[in-house]
Amino acid sequence: MSHIKSLNLSAFALLVLAGCSATLQAQVSTQKEFITAPSAIVKKAPVTENELKRWSHLDLIKDSIPGMSVDKAYAELLQGKTGQKVIVGVVDSGVDIEHEDLKGVIWTNPKEIPGNGIDDDKNGYIDDIHGWNFLGDVVDENLEMTRIVKKGDDGSQQYKDALAQYTEKYDKALKDKEQVDFLLDVHKTIKTALNKTTYKVEDLNTITSTDPKVARSKMVMTQIFTNAGPTFDPEAELEDYREHVYNELNFNLNKDFDGRKVLGDNAEDIKSTKYGNNIVFGPDKEKALHGTHVAGIIAQVRNNNLGGDGVANNVEILTVRAVPDGDEYDKDIALAIRYAVDNGAKVINGSFGKSFSPQKKWVYDAIKYAKKKDVLIVHAAGNDGYNIDETKNINYPNDSEDNIKEFADNLITIGAINKAYGQNVVAGFSNFGKLNVDVFAPGEEIYATIPNNKYKYLQGTSMASPNAAGVAALIRSYYPKLKAAQVKKILMDSGVALPEKVVLGEEKPEAVSATESSKTAKMVNAYNALLMAEKLSKK
Repeated sequence: MSHIKSLNLSAFALLVLAGCSATLQAQVSTQKEFITAPSAIVKKAPVTENELKRWSHLDLIKDSIPGMSVDKAYAELLQGKTGQKVIVGVVDSGVDIEHEDLKGVIWTNPKEIPGNGIDDDKNGYIDDIHGWNFLGDVVDENLEMTRIVKKGDDGSQQYKDALAQYTEKYDKALKDKEQVDFLLDVHKTIKTALNKTTYKVEDLNTITSTDPKVARSKMVMTQIFTNAGPTFDPEAELEDYREHVYNELNFNLNKDFDGRKVLGDNAEDIKSTKYGNNIVFGPDKEKALHGTHVAGIIAQVRNNNLGGDGVANNVEILTVRAVPDGDEYDKDIALAIRYAVDNGAKVINGSFGKSFSPQKKWVYDAIKYAKKKDVLIVHAAGNDGYNIDETKNINYPNDSEDNIKEFADNLITIGAINKAYGQNVVAGFSNFGKLNVDVFAPGEEIYATIPNNKYKYLQGTSMASPNAAGVAALIRSYYPKLKAAQVKKILMDSGVALPEKVVLGEEKPEAVSATESSKTAKMVNAYNALLMAEKLSKK
């Protein structure tokens, strides 16, 4: 999948073009009331920097921001309570387990003796102290459609669909390359005019040059700032955009590239399971950015004056590296889920996905295995702005072999919202679907850990999923008798309603009934979820 949605990709796209659901119960206990969406939200002044860093924890009523009421839950429901430790599996690109805001919440395998080169727990993975790296030294990979196309025409519908999507995506990548090269030249011109490498929109106003190239560059960059918002950093984010586009052409869509050959594993043989290594952040810690951010959203240490705060306060992060920069292999995901389950995870976050899944049965079997072991899998809906109920837009893995009827009740699919409650609250990039998206969570401009003791705003359903997973971990910590299926139902049923009408996707500007967005037309809410868990646990 497109793991992280560029904060400013929509702003860049503009340059190319230019050149409610049912009300919740009013009360579930005699002491505390459910949070429900009022008929209208009076928006206060623009969010402060501190609010932006933790908006997903704020409260719709108190703060006029559609966060998950995490702060309210801690203040009013969890104070003085002690929960059980919950292991959360993060199946992703790797996690910087040495990060200052994460090292205190990293899972350690109690059955392994560090560094002795012996498989002490006899699970086939030597010295798997903090998890396992199924990718070894692999960083970049093809998209699944590329792998299907380069195998050749086998006459199947899958090949025809893959070829059509590959051709469309490759043509778009070539256009994106032209655009990013143009923008980099604009950025270089501005830096030269200002004689500085970093700048804000205010700096652009100081440029008085009459040089046509400088004037045009000023106009272009002003437009980007206007659309991108206050966190836009031209130097960093244009480089991220450049890297994304060039990686697509050089690796993701390059039929001559084979990322897996350095691993020495046959991706077509599910019985061959002993591969990879125990370096859970991979060969280049900086490339574990995605997984480190996901882990931080769930569990970065609360109230320590470092970076942001995680949703859950009593968890351990078990890292399973299985998601490259490109599309994951079905085999790796299936084994990663099983590894997390076998090592005690009660919640697994899966901020990954793809449009083709040749060996989906292996993953389906792993989901069913997790169900048998009472493990909840929280999965990102995807970042294409598509209706994933449509067969052509399926986002794998899912929990319905026919894309309609679910075969497991332990997988929940999460779409993304932004911080402005109203018809545009569903992030434009977020996939949707009243059958295959269950509920929404904050996923735009989320502040969390990235490698080497740094922090960053990222966005995508990849960020919405761990926000929901954090709430799931809270429930499993404080109400451990509840089963995975019950936790899923709580996350869905206890949510706060979306507005009656919402805009869905990036291609459809008109608002439609919120019932078209997902099964629930709701947003995850930690406060409501804990109230409902309290009530359910007493039955």
